[in-house]
Amino acid sequence: MYKVSKEVRSFQGEINISGSKSESNRLLVIRAYTSFFKIINISDSDDTNTMISALKSNDKEINIGHAGTAMRFLTSYFSSILNSSIILTGSARMKNRPISILVDALNNLGADIEYIDNIGFPPIRLRGKLISNDTVSLPANVSSQYISSLMMLGVSLKEGLKIKISTKITSLPYVQMTKKIIERVGGKVVIQSDNIIIKPFQSDNISDQIVESDWSSASYFFSLVALSDYSEITLSTFLNKSIQGDSRIVEIYKQFGVETSFSNNKIYLKKNNVELPDNISINLEDNPDLAQTIIITCLGLGVDCNLQGLNTLKIKETDRLLALKKEIEKFDVDKIDVTDQSIILKNNSAIKSGVSIDTYNDHRMAMSFAPLSLINPIIINNPQVVTKSYSNFWNDLESLGFNISQK
Repeated sequence: MYKVSKEVRSFQGEINISGSKSESNRLLVIRAYTSFFKIINISDSDDTNTMISALKSNDKEINIGHAGTAMRFLTSYFSSILNSSIILTGSARMKNRPISILVDALNNLGADIEYIDNIGFPPIRLRGKLISNDTVSLPANVSSQYISSLMMLGVSLKEGLKIKISTKITSLPYVQMTKKIIERVGGKVVIQSDNIIIKPFQSDNISDQIVESDWSSASYFFSLVALSDYSEITLSTFLNKSIQGDSRIVEIYKQFGVETSFSNNKIYLKKNNVELPDNISINLEDNPDLAQTIIITCLGLGVDCNLQGLNTLKIKETDRLLALKKEIEKFDVDKIDVTDQSIILKNNSAIKSGVSIDTYNDHRMAMSFAPLSLINPIIINNPQVVTKSYSNFWNDLESLGFNISQK
């Protein structure tokens, strides 16, 4: 466990954040379907390293640990590798994360996938076959990764793929990201109200691809700036017109006094004194990975918070809504309630010192609570869980003057 503290509530510095794991993982899978190209500023996260290892592996059984993206994307990929037989498995938590919607869709396309233990959940056996059908239907309100997985498969199919959507797409920006990355390397995708059409990939000559740094990782520095008395920090490499949905953090944090400016592929964050709102209400259906960051910022600032559109958080590394409830209750807040798709916080006026935060094998639990150390020292259990998405997180905090010691 780490004790995290800061003697003064101010800091200055410059941080270079690793490439987006969402972009990196999509580019890796598209490269596997098409032809080799160089990926620059690739993520150094555990999830991306897991994806790289799995795509190179000759093993008959591949364990992807906690990497949900790898499980969803590789299910489509390995189902299309002719004359192969692969078992995809993962951690105990991964074996409780549903995958039946994707498996059903792939089997309907002509794949041969079967469950080894529990129906609807990993581990699964994939016997690679020629995917013969070019149209599939599925609900899109559970995980956008199912849609993205099928979209990337579509570029490799002779006739392309038409995905019929029977419900509203959850986390639409991630589907838009997949579309833009496919098109960036030379493919074509059309997204309609109830259909997504992917054309077969034509070119063998793909230019080098540059990965923008990860906005989800940047969000923790927005929280740090918001909770500070004064701060200025530069983060790179980020684009003003990002394909990452979590860049919405710029607009959200204006109300917390965080001013953002862009120059030379960097963002400059500065704390302004503003009158804080008494409460905020935000629908994060398109940006659920920001929920933990935002609610902990509100906890530290004493702002009441109502976050909606969070149904996907129950099937992440942990049930993030219940995990947040349990850990926020340690601060003796007036009220913290969760439903299947929301979390509501009624604050009190003080942040207790030395609260010990359990992280539930969830990287975002560790990183979202860490900014509270600007107010009072905080204990983070299993701190190395951050390597799933942001390997250098604790070192970067130390570079800004935070005190981090093992307990």
